Amino acid sequence: MKQPENHYPQLCNQFYSSLISEISNVQTFKGKWSLIKSKLQQLPALLSDLSDFPSLSSNPLSADLLKALSQTLSDALSLAILCESPNPPIGKLHTQSNLDSITTQLDQHIRDADVLIKSGVLRETHLCPGPPRESERIEARNLITRLQIEGAVPVIVKLLDSSCVEIKEKAVSAIARVSVLESSKHVLVAEGILLLNHLLRVIESGTGPAKEKACIALQALSFSKDNAHAIGCRSGISSLLEICIAGTPGSQAVAAGILRNLAGFPDIIPNFVEENAVPVLIGLAASGTQMAQENAIGCLSNLVSEEDESLKMMVVREDCIECLKNFWDGASWTRNHEVAVALLRNLVSGKSIVELLITAGFIPRLVRVLNCGISTVRTTAARAVYEMAFTMKTRKKMGEAGCIPPLVRMFEAKVVEEKEAAVKAVSLLLSYIGNRKIFRKQEKGIETVVQLLDPSIQNLDKKHVMAILLSVSYCKKCKKRIVASGACRYLEKLAEMEKEGAKRLLENLCRGKLWGVFKRT
Repeated sequence: MKQPENHYPQLCNQFYSSLISEISNVQTFKGKWSLIKSKLQQLPALLSDLSDFPSLSSNPLSADLLKALSQTLSDALSLAILCESPNPPIGKLHTQSNLDSITTQLDQHIRDADVLIKSGVLRETHLCPGPPRESERIEARNLITRLQIEGAVPVIVKLLDSSCVEIKEKAVSAIARVSVLESSKHVLVAEGILLLNHLLRVIESGTGPAKEKACIALQALSFSKDNAHAIGCRSGISSLLEICIAGTPGSQAVAAGILRNLAGFPDIIPNFVEENAVPVLIGLAASGTQMAQENAIGCLSNLVSEEDESLKMMVVREDCIECLKNFWDGASWTRNHEVAVALLRNLVSGKSIVELLITAGFIPRLVRVLNCGISTVRTTAARAVYEMAFTMKTRKKMGEAGCIPPLVRMFEAKVVEEKEAAVKAVSLLLSYIGNRKIFRKQEKGIETVVQLLDPSIQNLDKKHVMAILLSVSYCKKCKKRIVASGACRYLEKLAEMEKEGAKRLLENLCRGKLWGVFKRT
């Protein structure tokens, strides 16, 4: 039979008295029962303080607390009776686990009771809520107390169902604050599709400030593939594009950031095409704030990262190249160039686009970023050089523009990815004979390349290193420098490992009886 809510205070007192009496008879885990008894001794004062409030039984928070407390005391009483035996019938391990659980529950009940008493919510009458302003004040106080007792995020998510616009907006703001904390993001992710749907409704129909806060939360959640699909498949892209067109500067930047994340999942890209996203993104990249521009450029880069020629051409036809050039030239910080170089690299798919990029002056721009002080930017630029240099004409222009010297300096980079990007680019550029002369003039260029043959350098494809050395080994002076730098020792090891090209290069170096001239190391 269901107990009336006003019966729980009396029930708690009865269980308390019986439990205190029963603890004196226990024979098992006396130490743990002693700890439980010390916690129980805090209850009379708390129950007395709670009983002083007229709304004790009518307030849902206190009613829930007393109901949970009575259940815990009942469970503890049953366990105490079992512990009168030296060998509890449920086993000592199970008994110990139950005792630890009861101890934890009592701690929680005591803390929650203290919160209720100090918060003041029990002083309010919920039977007669009073005028609207007073009612809102009571609701707000209940809200704060519930957050303290139940944990913030699940309760905040429930508040998104509120019919009160002010409460809903404050809940969105709170979620946005949680979303920027790395240690708390997993709590939001655990709320799943329910939270995503609430946030998407806010960006569809909320006020300007609320939309911006909802975007902040969605950006933190959109890195997950499942979440990205949920956002992309529920008209989320359309709503985000509307914000990019007419939102506040802050909300435009964050909305573009979400779109950038979504575009990183190839199977969502068709949704962007359906929503005609490209003109909107290019417009934002041309006129938004620095962050909005960067996110818009990043989104475009992700959209054209796949081998979809029609999409690349669509982006180019929307005047993307001019927009990219303006962003590149206006970037206030070198690191901002990385996203621009990535878009340049991903756009390259055929001779026609490369010619447009060259005409727009992107080769000198690449040379400048190849000389910058940030490894990731240099690496992306080197990869762009490799992607663009698929004709002899382009390789000639890149050599004349000064691409080779900074790429050679990158051979000595600390990061393997940077070394490999530079090696691949140079190996391709040296297929144009005129660029080999430029390479030969680089101080320690050959010597640095030889060191990259070392098998102990992992994750570096040696075939590109050997291609560079092979391309200049037909010059007698270069051959002598290659051998003198210890290449043969490395090549012998690589040949034993059956690395492609090692035997061929080794034979080329041995031709002409150089073994008798230079000491092998």
